Amino acid sequence: MTQLLFTYDFPPIGGGIARMMGELARRYPPGSLVVSTGGCVEDCEVDASFRNKIDRITVPSRRLRTIQGLLAWSRRAGALARSVDPEFVWCGNLKPAGYPARWVRQRVGTPYGIFLYGTDLLLLQDRLRRSALKRSAARTLIGSAAVLVAISRWTRELCLAVLYEIGFRQGEIDVRVVPLGTDPDHFRPGIDPSEARARYGLDEGRWLLTVARLVAHKGIDTVIHVLAALRDDYPSLRYAIVGSGTMQDELERLARRLGVSHRVRFLTDVPDADLPALYNNAAIYLGVSRPAELMMEGFGISLSEASSCGIPVVGGSSGGIPDAVRENETGLLVDARRVEPVVDAVRALLDNPDLARRLGAGGRKAVESFYNWNRVTADVRQIGGELGERRDGGQRRGKP
Repeated sequence: MTQLLFTYDFPPIGGGIARMMGELARRYPPGSLVVSTGGCVEDCEVDASFRNKIDRITVPSRRLRTIQGLLAWSRRAGALARSVDPEFVWCGNLKPAGYPARWVRQRVGTPYGIFLYGTDLLLLQDRLRRSALKRSAARTLIGSAAVLVAISRWTRELCLAVLYEIGFRQGEIDVRVVPLGTDPDHFRPGIDPSEARARYGLDEGRWLLTVARLVAHKGIDTVIHVLAALRDDYPSLRYAIVGSGTMQDELERLARRLGVSHRVRFLTDVPDADLPALYNNAAIYLGVSRPAELMMEGFGISLSEASSCGIPVVGGSSGGIPDAVRENETGLLVDARRVEPVVDAVRALLDNPDLARRLGAGGRKAVESFYNWNRVTADVRQIGGELGERRDGGQRRGKP
């Protein structure tokens, strides 16, 4: 049976949601998934790399949130559903993908599910408290869904809180958890980092690494403070930051003020193909996100990527990161709201090579057995198939 995926985020657009959607499209069996998304420059070349059909409407992806974009998307979604006759529809996010999914449910009867991440729910929660219109729209889209899929236990708990705020009773909406993962074939140990070191100007030393957008909740400023605190005890310690964002100037100023700018490298244009080598170049990976500005880490795919490369990780203990890092098995969890616990964790790994190797090996094993896209895809397919069977078995939900 075929399933549909409506998504605002899809390659070549970057970001964690787009990566997840791309991995689903890549790993569903050929012919079992149709992806509906917006137009994008060079999309034909990207789309040819997938085993399943990518159906792009003429509206550019970034215009899908407009009224005109939503109308065009919904009409195309209805035509797709009639031609494909899917057992289930997935939404890459609540808005805007929930609108064409509900359109299909109303006209064709196909049930749909919505993926939820964390920050999206925090922003929604804030808007619901300030706008009755947004509250009504969210209740309609969520109330029409057959299932909500959270990427971590923390995301699920936040989702349940939002459901309560908009008037749903406990257990009225099916909310499930599907933790994310990575590709253990692409991200693997033993990759020679020398070429990447030369390309990105990474001199000899012991490198800390973070792969993230340069925004407040990612905790990159904390790691710069950690580097400053440890510089005298570890003269060869360095910090590479892969990513771009609005805080780069501020972070560069912080590194200069703390006297460690010569030890910090900002790598802003790194293709995915270079990431495995950069992970392999690192002694420790740091994903020390914390709550900031209505933002929080819902899982942390980069933590799984580092683990897949056999690198020990230090993660923040808030949000969904405890679902990505198994304490003392694949890494160390710390209170990332303060510098001192992160300093202690980094010091422990630098001073104890056996601990670092054990956690790195544990991370690789966890990715091979659980934190991988094949398992994620199997979980998503199973949920869609289960709920699709309920509909085909005569238990189709009535129209709202």
